[in-house]
Amino acid sequence: MKEQKITLKNVKSFEPKDIFECGQCFRWNRQEDESYEGIFKENIVNIRKQNQDILIEGVSPGNLAKEIEEYFDLSRDYEKIKATLTKIDKNMKTSIQYGQGIRLLNQDLWETILSFIISANNNIPRIKGIIERLAKQYGTKIIWKGKDYYTFPTPEQLKNVTIQEYRNLGLGFRDKRIYETTGMVLNKQIDLNKLHQNPNTFEVREQLLSLSGVGPKVADCILLFSTLKRLEVFPIDVWVRRVMNDLYIKDKDENKVSKKQIESLATNKFGNLAGLAQQYLFYWRRENS
Repeated sequence: MKEQKITLKNVKSFEPKDIFECGQCFRWNRQEDESYEGIFKENIVNIRKQNQDILIEGVSPGNLAKEIEEYFDLSRDYEKIKATLTKIDKNMKTSIQYGQGIRLLNQDLWETILSFIISANNNIPRIKGIIERLAKQYGTKIIWKGKDYYTFPTPEQLKNVTIQEYRNLGLGFRDKRIYETTGMVLNKQIDLNKLHQNPNTFEVREQLLSLSGVGPKVADCILLFSTLKRLEVFPIDVWVRRVMNDLYIKDKDENKVSKKQIESLATNKFGNLAGLAQQYLFYWRRENS
């Protein structure tokens, strides 16, 4: 492990708070100095913004700059994306102005699958707690600045874990789902490498839906927030249903608004940038509710 420091100079569309508080990730935490600290793959990182620069320090077994470039999607032109979405209507313009520093992270596919299974019918603090206990129990320990950190456990590290042991970590009804999904991946019923190689989003989504504990919303979150990075998908939860109904559909009873209705509207309105539009709208509405 090598300690490394990186400065991203005058980077645009990069606000740590927007990135880490918009609901896409669970292993980043705000520190007392307003920086954020997190772990992804085998990299432990602290990030803070100073004027227009992003200051990064951490430890990595490889080239941390390269890992940061991939993880934070730095090769994608978010300024161009925001300019395109802003032209759609005033709602998009307002939501983008609020969350202008959002970037969609390229998170490890396996970690994203399990994290969003754990997220079902759950709240952020509890999700984070479960994931940290899972990592501490079965991941690999890394020490940085005298503090212990734990990587997210691989399928192989979880192969002998029982349902009861998952339950002991506080997973509740998700214990069996994590156990079954781990078995499916280990047995190659679902090949994660082949998911990356398949350009057909519908086919990949159908395979994700075959995993225990993965429903439509979780599948879409995995597609959008992992290294699969399918920007056309539009995850729908309570907040998204509410904002889409309030701004566009305007049904007196939002519970009558169907997922199919929202998806059709999102596709027609936002096209292949629907996933990013969803993040701007979701973050804006949730933070200002």
